[in-house]
Amino acid sequence: EESTTTYYLIRHAEKDRSDKTDRNPHLTEKGLKRAESWANVFKDIKLDAVYSTDYNRTKETALPTAKANNLELKFYDPRKMASKKFLENTKGKNVLVVGHSNTTPMFVNALLGEKKYDMISEDNNANLYIVTITNDSKTSNILVVN
Repeated sequence: EESTTTYYLIRHAEKDRSDKTDRNPHLTEKGLKRAESWANVFKDIKLDAVYSTDYNRTKETALPTAKANNLELKFYDPRKMASKKFLENTKGKNVLVVGHSNTTPMFVNALLGEKKYDMISEDNNANLYIVTITNDSKTSNILVVN
């Protein structure tokens, strides 16, 4: 039986960089606006799940889209990306995954089973990776959404 799973992966929006010692900063005003605009980007896509790492910046980025889809945020450990359990739980679904400049491309690569994408530049919060898996076929696209 054929099933298609589509993963939408983004990096968190612009974070507050004013305190270099803060390991868990919140989003800036610009970042909060971007988080709202991500919800608008996904408005015509019926998402089944929204995953985020457990950091202020990723949760604040994911929340507007989760709310718009009446979904609770699900948390994942970026060190255990694309685990067998995650793949089983998301099979046949449309899933948004919010991560970081280093973990998001690694997650995409893990889903694809190949090293296709490099880390995201620190000043880039606009990449949208789309991975589609249908049976044994895997495709990916990257869009820049400003």
